[in-house]
Amino acid sequence: MSRDAVLLHVVGMQPNIFPETKFVHRLTQSLRSVGGAPMLALGLALAVGSLGAAEAAARSGALIPPPAQPAVVQLIDAPAQAQADTPVAAEPAWQGRDLDGDGAPDFANPTGGPPRSHDAYGDGFFHASRDGGARPHEGVDYDDQPGQTVVAPISGYVSKIGYAYPGDSKLRYVEIENPALRLTARALYVDPSVQVGESVQVGHPIGAALSLQRRYPGITNHVHLEIAEDGQRIDAQTMILARGPDGGVMTGMN
Repeated sequence: MSRDAVLLHVVGMQPNIFPETKFVHRLTQSLRSVGGAPMLALGLALAVGSLGAAEAAARSGALIPPPAQPAVVQLIDAPAQAQADTPVAAEPAWQGRDLDGDGAPDFANPTGGPPRSHDAYGDGFFHASRDGGARPHEGVDYDDQPGQTVVAPISGYVSKIGYAYPGDSKLRYVEIENPALRLTARALYVDPSVQVGESVQVGHPIGAALSLQRRYPGITNHVHLEIAEDGQRIDAQTMILARGPDGGVMTGMN
């Protein structure tokens, strides 16, 4: 057998699938059968070299660190800094009195705003001083935002639509009659969306709030509400109550 044949014979035995001692034993038997002592010597030399190479490769592979993996950076949004709780003043819940005992309110706040507090033109509560004390204020002024919806303060029918001031065609009012309860309500500074003779229900829209800045610069915009019972004007704040979160009447609101 030639040297090349012996080399092919040794390589073909794939020493990596046998333990070293078993591999050498099997190789010795095979070479003796095919070539005697010279082939045996040559084959063993090649086998030892093959085993050494295999072991060196295995060890070198164990010593070579695996390729570095790219670092993965996970960006996590930092939680937003908790904002301190800011106390919010409770808005009053407006509740109209029930005069006829049917379980439903007979009055409504026309704007949902509080009565006008003191400004350069005075106060907005009932019987506040007007004209230097020459006359009392005959209604209650409820704060508003110009353009917002104004609702009917009582149920009934629209008995009149007129002008708040002679010669001023901009500022108008809506008057509502309720014969069953003997009530009359007049809401001033309203751009009407209803017509005379039309039936209206308490709390339903009757128009939009008008700005008072042209006539009273700097005044708090409001709807002036007058309520009369049997022809006598009464304090609207005794009919439209401001209720707090606990259901009680809020001090200073009525």
